[in-house]
Amino acid sequence: MKIGFIGGGAMAEVMISIIVRNKLAPAKSISSSDINWARGAHLERKYGVEVMNDNRAAANGAEVVILAIKPQNLNEIMADLSGQLKPDQLVLSIVAGKRISTLRDGLKHGRIVRSMPNTPAQIGDGMTVWTATPEVTPQQKEWAKSLLSAMGVEIYVDDEGLIDMSTALSGSGPAYFFLFVEALVAAAQHIGIPQAMAENLAIQTMVGSGHLLQKSGKTPAELRKMVTSPRGTTAEAIAQFEKGGFFDLVSKAVTAAYEKSKKLGA
Repeated sequence: MKIGFIGGGAMAEVMISIIVRNKLAPAKSISSSDINWARGAHLERKYGVEVMNDNRAAANGAEVVILAIKPQNLNEIMADLSGQLKPDQLVLSIVAGKRISTLRDGLKHGRIVRSMPNTPAQIGDGMTVWTATPEVTPQQKEWAKSLLSAMGVEIYVDDEGLIDMSTALSGSGPAYFFLFVEALVAAAQHIGIPQAMAENLAIQTMVGSGHLLQKSGKTPAELRKMVTSPRGTTAEAIAQFEKGGFFDLVSKAVTAAYEKSKKLGA
């Protein structure tokens, strides 16, 4: 598989490192374009990929062209590549919020995969939701699946609208998680636990709880009830969450992120 990256930033490097490490493609068959020569030199030195500052050259001859750029740079990139891609090339976009219709019109190209990976993809533990246009062949879907699954768990959906919805959960979700850990650490310090100890307690509690939820076969509600003894410490804490409208607040937050995702896409 020959792969051309448009963009050489953090997510491009994540994907390049995973592709090379998992031998999905040899480094010599990967090219990357970026206006930042320092980034290119870094990628060339560390991974042995071919680097350039010419988007068309990076895409030329690639079986898969990966758009790994910031949303605000998409219009400029599409103008550069518009009408330049061969009909049988696959375009895989990880550009947040940008819909297939935008990519199709801007690139004048039909074979497109739109995906939304999240930041834990950096350690191969991400969550990616993706979809494809009807023009994408079964083999190209397998290519996309192999690339995205190398970053963690992938879910294919027929309805592109589910990607905007999942952006509000799995895409933005790591920030919600980190915010909650911040709050726990601050609360622990408030009652007298030293910061380093509070951070260790909070992080390991989150990691362990996540693994338990993943492996126990029980629902979150079932596990919560197992920890919550009547009139115990956990019950007191949860009563405060409920008093503060925790479920309603989370719902409002996720809905706000979803509405913003739709607005960005439009």
